[in-house]
Amino acid sequence: MQQVVDAPAQTRIHPAYERGGAAPVYRDLSIFSGSAHPELAHAVCRYLGVPLGRAELVKFSNENIFPKINQNVREHDVFLIQPTYPNVSDSIMELLLMVDAFKRASASRITVVVPYFSYGRSDKKDQPRVPISARLLADVIQAAGANRMLTVDLHAGQVQGFFNIPVDELTAMHLLCDYIRGMELVDPVVVAGDLGFAKRARNFANLIGASVAFVEKRRMGNDSRSEQLGVIGEVRNKTAIVIDDEVDTAGSIVGAADIVMRSGARDVYAACTHALLTGPAVERLRASPIREIIATDTVARGPEKQLANLRSLSVSLLLGEAISRIHTGESVGALFGAPV
Repeated sequence: MQQVVDAPAQTRIHPAYERGGAAPVYRDLSIFSGSAHPELAHAVCRYLGVPLGRAELVKFSNENIFPKINQNVREHDVFLIQPTYPNVSDSIMELLLMVDAFKRASASRITVVVPYFSYGRSDKKDQPRVPISARLLADVIQAAGANRMLTVDLHAGQVQGFFNIPVDELTAMHLLCDYIRGMELVDPVVVAGDLGFAKRARNFANLIGASVAFVEKRRMGNDSRSEQLGVIGEVRNKTAIVIDDEVDTAGSIVGAADIVMRSGARDVYAACTHALLTGPAVERLRASPIREIIATDTVARGPEKQLANLRSLSVSLLLGEAISRIHTGESVGALFGAPV
């Protein structure tokens, strides 16, 4: 199998162009994509007004992956956009091999842009004789030659500490909140689908002017099953918005939606950053009381994962602006109101 990742014909949509202003000048900036989500990479490049770098990815019959960079990147500031889902193992190997190729091609700096970081749940040794997979993945990304990582909404913030290179963690919270505020929901309450998500739920509720509640659940084994035990907080006659960072098989978020409706909520919506929608997720969501699911495009979803009530918000502007700021030496934190 061979895939050529190249630039689209139209590339410029940066606000400066629409205002009739001068195009931003980026010196020796190169943006590339692996095969995990080229549509997102194209959108980032359109925002920035730069062409997507030319690269070739070959997968041989023996399943070995062979990347080739088809342009000069010597002394360039290289950004590689590659979520580590779908096809987790192949996506990770593509990432590592492309980083190695850039390093051997004498790129001055290599930033891996990983909108979704797989193995983020494996951040501690919580059972006997198990790996800390997130730490191992951090180690191999650094060993390959990455100088920096840019990501969105890690499952566990402490994963940043597994790296000895700078890690910029962006959040899609403001993107989701802006959309939900525009919905003008009646008496909204933000419901954390997990007590571990309580702090983010409170921040989310503050941003949209809502009250907050929490679903208590118990994890059952290692197969993504969980049992919802009850709701902490008032949801009766309110419009519930169940939030989580990630929807995988959708068992947790559908269970939370069911329990808030049984607790008297007038309606229920769901919001998350990473909508993987694996296994029975699509069927569960179709059969659930959730009126609308709001997610982002940090991962690619095929036609089999499309839902009539799924609204996908693009993180391309967020990533594009962060890439621009990293390249030009500006503050990334200022995107979210942090001191410069």
